[in-house]
Amino acid sequence: MKPVVSALNAWSCVVVSVFAIIILSIIGGLFKLLPPSGGQGADKAISNLQSNHHSMVGSTEDPPNGPAVAGSVFAAVIIYAAFLVFCGFQAFLHNRQSKRGAISLN
Repeated sequence: MKPVVSALNAWSCVVVSVFAIIILSIIGGLFKLLPPSGGQGADKAISNLQSNHHSMVGSTEDPPNGPAVAGSVFAAVIIYAAFLVFCGFQAFLHNRQSKRGAISLN
């Protein structure tokens, strides 16, 4: 099987995808993070399930529904993971092709 993208593009995509997955996972986790519920009743615990982290949704310009935003951010993480798999496979194909001594006319 031949690679579709160049080696530089494949490795650049791998690096960008790894950093995007890490950063977006942290951001999504902050939107989904629940505040501590120290010894409260069942009603208070249920309302805590719907609350958001104060650093992400505490201002007037912040989104009102943190868990919905977290879902969108985690969808982007899944897309970047797919990019990572594709670009990693392309980089693997380039490495395999270069170890065979194939002549490349790029």
